[in-house]
Amino acid sequence: MRRLIYTIGCICLMSNTVMAQSENTSVRTKIENGVIEGFHNAETGLDMFFGIPFAKPPVEDLRWKAPQKAEAWEGILETKSFAPSPVQTNVFGDMEFRSDTVSEDCLYLNIWTPALNKSEGLPVLVYFYGGGFVAGDGSEPRYDGASMAQKGMVAVTVNYRLNIFGFFAHPELSEEAPYNASGNYGLLDQHAALEWVQKNIAAFGGDPAQVTIAGESAGSISVSAQMASPLSKDLIAGAIGESGAAIKPTLAPVPLAEAEQIGKEFAENAGFNSLEELRATSTEEIFGAYNESKRFGFPSVIDGYFFPKSLPEIFRAGEQAQVPLLLGWNSAEIPGMAFMQGQPYTEENYIQKVKEAYPEDYEQVLELYPHGSPQEIELSATALASDRFIAYSTWKWFDLHRKNSDQPVYRYLYSKLRPPLVDETLESGLAGGTVKKEDNASPRPDPVGAPHAAEIEYAMGNLHLIDVYAWEEEDHNVSETMQNYFANFVLSGNPNGKGLPNWPSADASDTTPPVMVIDVESKAVEAKNDSRYLFLDRVYEND
Repeated sequence: MRRLIYTIGCICLMSNTVMAQSENTSVRTKIENGVIEGFHNAETGLDMFFGIPFAKPPVEDLRWKAPQKAEAWEGILETKSFAPSPVQTNVFGDMEFRSDTVSEDCLYLNIWTPALNKSEGLPVLVYFYGGGFVAGDGSEPRYDGASMAQKGMVAVTVNYRLNIFGFFAHPELSEEAPYNASGNYGLLDQHAALEWVQKNIAAFGGDPAQVTIAGESAGSISVSAQMASPLSKDLIAGAIGESGAAIKPTLAPVPLAEAEQIGKEFAENAGFNSLEELRATSTEEIFGAYNESKRFGFPSVIDGYFFPKSLPEIFRAGEQAQVPLLLGWNSAEIPGMAFMQGQPYTEENYIQKVKEAYPEDYEQVLELYPHGSPQEIELSATALASDRFIAYSTWKWFDLHRKNSDQPVYRYLYSKLRPPLVDETLESGLAGGTVKKEDNASPRPDPVGAPHAAEIEYAMGNLHLIDVYAWEEEDHNVSETMQNYFANFVLSGNPNGKGLPNWPSADASDTTPPVMVIDVESKAVEAKNDSRYLFLDRVYEND
């Protein structure tokens, strides 16, 4: 448990204590488990609380169990600094956290809110970070909630367990669980945070009936999962997804028996003979065995509890959260070389790769992703790689909700090219940050679109916190547009507002549903490429 400050006498909601270095005034509020102390930031006009526990530390006997309700405390709990990040390695090389350590004791959340004594009944944004369910943290600057809170909402970021600690399934774990299943602990952490928000957000000026969840990549996949889960679907009023849904081929849940077998084989190969032995092993040893296995995480699970069935089945039955949905993806999620496997963009090479991937349907693929010139091949290879990676699954989520809900659905395509990097010795990484260039590395080709994770700091209004890119006026203009769309959606369930290009929702019967292209000039257009996704629908058997 984080450091407690014990006091004598009555507890006030606000104190005049000045923090030594930041000149921020301390503020206090009472939540279900006790009183917490954060700080008021004079520059932003916001109250901030970092590192609030929303569940017991999932350690020792609670390792690989559903999150348990946090215990109450006496006195005052100081919540002025970010809590530990979930256990992870620097998988992507380009994530930056403001937390200074990692720990299994990681179930904390962070809140930015307009001044406590001035606001009540505010809409709430709960944001889940990305990172493939193997990395990420709610302290990342690009997710910072201050800019969104200044739009008139309470902003929340949530930590959840990752990799082996968040998604490990095993027959012995299923046997001991009251719901007879295992895995999905990271998703259950998110659910526990949403329950915490329902009970406590009023103490920060928030309205529990107006909670919008959002996230990017694995965070977006999480949003789709929470929409689908019977545990969470009634806890939210809206949803925002940025690139990703828990639908094949993108980190979709697998049957419980399959997940248990994967976990059992891992444990046996790592030399662990029982659940008791696994729980008695140190964090470092468990995580070391996971890293040695070269696994990229563990799959989520159709466990009959969090996931009663697959997302397409849930949405087709209309059993998902019936709430407004705003979602989309980026114009070049992953480079075309991911499909070409390093081969030059020649017609011969491209046709060969398409034939290898789709031996029965290659002629149709070549029509959908044409190849008239090296430039067109690069665009088509980028589109195909991006669709296979994450764009198709996001489209399927969009298509399922608009056809099985009476709620508005808004779709975007983020297309703004990044400006140059300030430091020429760096290059952009996959997760949205930067990595050091390798010595003698070949120059990267000019980008043909916006890569994965590029939109986060634009959407959250956080360009000023990311100093590695040489932001220009047009970047700030695009950020203002995208953030206002997102903020309007959180505030009202509709992204439209004064000074913004009109963004129409997509009807169930639209054959060319509208897409808001977010770029230097943002505008709504009719979808031109949905035939690609209808083809992939059949390939992935999600139709």
